[in-house]
Amino acid sequence: GGTACVATGQPFDTAKVKMQTFPHMYKGLLDCFIKTYKQEGFRGFYKGTTPALVANIAENSVLFMCYGFCQQIVRRIIGVDRKTKLSDLQNAAAGSFASAFATLVLCPTELVKCRLQAMHEMQLSGKIIQGHNTVWSVVKGVIQKDGPLGFYRGLSSTLLREIPGYFFFFGGYELSRTFFASGRSKDELGMVPFFTGGF
Repeated sequence: GGTACVATGQPFDTAKVKMQTFPHMYKGLLDCFIKTYKQEGFRGFYKGTTPALVANIAENSVLFMCYGFCQQIVRRIIGVDRKTKLSDLQNAAAGSFASAFATLVLCPTELVKCRLQAMHEMQLSGKIIQGHNTVWSVVKGVIQKDGPLGFYRGLSSTLLREIPGYFFFFGGYELSRTFFASGRSKDELGMVPFFTGGF
């Protein structure tokens, strides 16, 4: 699932990072796509794919592992049995709580990914010299400049994005499953409702 997300979403994520990092360089999304293709070719849209894959796979693994654990914490807080089904709102709260753990693996990999995505612009602006455009060179640069804690630059803003974001992610998913189940068990739903719920 994480791999599919990266394969389809990476070009748009690359454009987003470029436009956020260098807002005066591009007039809009289309301009960013055209300039990226002209300057770097098709491969330019997939810069930072390796850390993006690591980030997505690691984040989803930790997120869904902790989701079950956090559901048990929510059950304990509200004082119900371990097998009691949680409401959609309670599942949303568990997902939100689980995202805090996922952020710990997401933050370092996303930092490397974003730096690789904006590498061409950083070279043009003279902020980085030619040849420092690999995963290893970025990792080495962060360690040399800021030490291991340098990978957690932006942790607080990542948490501020992920915690409410995953509340609505899990809440929306569970609500849509409840809607499609219409009185039946959610476990009886077929592929289309699951797909639509995730959409």
